[in-house]
Amino acid sequence: MPAAESLPAETDRSISSSRQRWVVLVVVAGSLFLAGIDLTVLHVAMPSVSRDLAPSAAQVLWIVDVYSLALAAMLVTCGTLGDRIGRRRMVLSGLFAFGLSSLACAFAANTGQLIASRAALGVSSAMIMASTVAIIRVTFTDNRERALAIGVWTSAHSVGATLGPLIGGLVSERWGWGAVFLVNVPVVAVLLAVGARVIPESKNPVPRRWDVLSVVLSVVGLASVVYALKQAGEHAGVNTVFFVTALGGAALLYVFVRRQRRLAEPLLDFSLFAERRFSTATICVIGCFGSYIALLFFLTQWLQQVGGYSQLRAGLALMPLAAANAVGAVTAPWFTHRWGNRVMLTAALLLFSLAYAVIALFGDPSGYGTLMPALLAAGFGAGIVMTLGADVIMSAAQPERSGEAAAIQETSFELGAGLGVAVFGSVVTLVYGTAIPTVPGLDREQQATAGESFTAAQELVAQLPATTADAVLDAARQAYDRGFTTVATIATVGLAVTATLAAVLLRPRKADSA
Repeated sequence: MPAAESLPAETDRSISSSRQRWVVLVVVAGSLFLAGIDLTVLHVAMPSVSRDLAPSAAQVLWIVDVYSLALAAMLVTCGTLGDRIGRRRMVLSGLFAFGLSSLACAFAANTGQLIASRAALGVSSAMIMASTVAIIRVTFTDNRERALAIGVWTSAHSVGATLGPLIGGLVSERWGWGAVFLVNVPVVAVLLAVGARVIPESKNPVPRRWDVLSVVLSVVGLASVVYALKQAGEHAGVNTVFFVTALGGAALLYVFVRRQRRLAEPLLDFSLFAERRFSTATICVIGCFGSYIALLFFLTQWLQQVGGYSQLRAGLALMPLAAANAVGAVTAPWFTHRWGNRVMLTAALLLFSLAYAVIALFGDPSGYGTLMPALLAAGFGAGIVMTLGADVIMSAAQPERSGEAAAIQETSFELGAGLGVAVFGSVVTLVYGTAIPTVPGLDREQQATAGESFTAAQELVAQLPATTADAVLDAARQAYDRGFTTVATIATVGLAVTATLAAVLLRPRKADSA
């Protein structure tokens, strides 16, 4: 009799689970949307932050970059920990911490508090992001539905990152920079309430030992390397801090890898990279997302500094990029079903490369009509690559290790973002400093100041006569335009090379095609 009574309850839970899986997708996509927004929300809000808190140049970099630094450093650890304690618990805990960290950012009274709060926000995002795609893998067992769900998940993060500058500019102009973080709080409250009801719990059925030393090695090593890259981007070259930090971080990561290969239960199973499709897709994601975030950041600066756009107008100019990215991500499964992963990844990377080439050759902030088709192509191609790359990475991993695969995948996204901004930022700074012409009326010290950055040139203008000030601004605009064009050219070549790798290395094995 008790057995007969328990059967309907089990059937109801199964039906409920089937009906709720799309609600689960809304929750996890919504959390990724918030994480994407906070990746870029301060890009256009930094002027108001600088006026209120008066940070130094190095502190400005920390305010912007510590979020992605903490996020990249913690993803692997959070993914493995989620496999152990439960992915639902990890996501809900991350959302709660995200809300608290957003409040701390909004009410930060000084630069140190804001940097610390942004770091906590990055750790909270790592807790969320490392487990969301694993939850999708468990919730959507049908291959076609899972590919569509991953497409929505991917577009949520990338569209959030694209909308970040628009939201930051719009909100900070009207209510102040703290409000860009306050908008997170009610959204987090809704996601927590719904997620607690619908997200299924899942974990590794055979929990592995959580090696604390491996955690320390991976976090400190990865944080050191990413920090060194950011320093290289800021200073446009190698200095003592970069050299020591990069070598120390690389040494720690080397020890981490060696330790993982010796442990019976490693924190991260590097055998995943032995799968050719897994490693190739990871390269595609890093190259694509790095180029996408670099385009997002430097295009925003280029439009404002060279084109004279306002913060809001520059954010609005990115909307075609965001819309096309969402379309590419959602439609990627349909294209894959028709032509296959290899063809579509290669074609999408080539399309993104072509878009960058058009921007390099014909880009002009005063002629947005010419720029918009390139933005549409870039967003569409990037959306396809992000979705298909993510799906290939996850498909190559065993279901019980999906948390680790998701952590590797998300680390590749965030490292791509960090590498893109750091490497291309150093290129922009280097080209700007060498391309800015000598301006009549400036002494040697003033000329050196104008050559440091566009912001330094703007600050110098306030001290100069009108004619000299106009000449300095014109020189700074020309130099920054050349730096941006150089970045677009390098990205064009890099994406074309990545497309070639995808075409060659994603070929099916003879056994698979037999």
